[in-house]
Amino acid sequence: MITETHGLTDEQRKLAATVRDFADDVVAPAAYKYDTERRLPLEIIRQMGDLGLFGLPFPVEIGGQGKDYVSLCLAVEALARADQSIAVTLEAGVGLGIMPIYRHGTDAQRERWLPDLVSGRALGAFGLTEAKAGSDAGATRTTARLEGGEWVIDGSKQFITNSGTPITSVVTITAVTGEPDSGRKELSSFLVPAGTPGLVVGPDYDKVGWHTSDTHPLTLTGVRVPEENLLGERGRGYANFLRVLDEGRVAFAALATGAAQGCLEEALRYAGTRTVFGSSIGSHQHVAFMLARMEARAHSARLCWFDAAQKLVHGQPFKAEASVAKLVASEAAMANARDAAQIFGGYGFLNENPVARHYRDAKVLEVGEGTTEVQLMILARDLGLTA
Repeated sequence: MITETHGLTDEQRKLAATVRDFADDVVAPAAYKYDTERRLPLEIIRQMGDLGLFGLPFPVEIGGQGKDYVSLCLAVEALARADQSIAVTLEAGVGLGIMPIYRHGTDAQRERWLPDLVSGRALGAFGLTEAKAGSDAGATRTTARLEGGEWVIDGSKQFITNSGTPITSVVTITAVTGEPDSGRKELSSFLVPAGTPGLVVGPDYDKVGWHTSDTHPLTLTGVRVPEENLLGERGRGYANFLRVLDEGRVAFAALATGAAQGCLEEALRYAGTRTVFGSSIGSHQHVAFMLARMEARAHSARLCWFDAAQKLVHGQPFKAEASVAKLVASEAAMANARDAAQIFGGYGFLNENPVARHYRDAKVLEVGEGTTEVQLMILARDLGLTA
């Protein structure tokens, strides 16, 4: 197999190895149990917090680990090899739960929310998607009006990760706060503490995959939060969440890469031990070629997310690179899951088999954090096209 260094520091390589061991020793053995029970294992989330994973890209002064976004992506990839649900809990917890507050919050907001979030004692969520507004944020219908020193929020959100756990502390909500003369809706963001009257967390979705990941719809009816719960400048919600999504796509690509890598590793092990007609199936050219393509896909995906993450870390434009990474990695995960299941044959159709769970889980990688079509649209525009 190709050995990747990518110019990683010794510290980053050590981190990747530590999380990989944690994934193999703690996450993988419990994955089938929690997938069957369809619940988020808070005991594993607490251990991830103890390892400092939720605080990786944040300064030590706020309780973080003082690392960078590459380090976060390495951790997400290592976890996704074993269980995509656990990996997305970290990816969304950091990218969608913490980052908006860290980047756009006031000192008081950071002091209130970040200590528990970066330590993993609490989880945050990001309420953007609605029934008719996901990629088209301009179609947002949730509203917020200022009334007597409070924001009154009404609307609904759907597919919100980490929104209904026992340790969810806050949800960032995007809402329409006006329509300027330009005719374009003014979008702003707000911090809504869990348990706020009027905030109702719906039942967890009956999903095809990601059974361990916590995902709920939210309804907000007359939800009142103090005026100071406005996150960032009024009317800057659209611009702020675009940055959040761009960053999130890089980590999401790392997650998809981990899934592709996990499928490869499982298929390699099986191909080396399963024998037919006196020889391992891996010695047959058609299986060997399938595995070779799986290796090429995982390798390519890793190069893509690393390139995007490096640009992000160094303050360079990375929007197009993030879309390339998300596109390539999600398609690699889908293809590798399909091929791994094929190599396993009937065993690949049993939910206790990791490749079966990857097969179910992988589809959402082409949908979450911006669909494949959204990534193609972004890249077409980057090429000067009007698609």
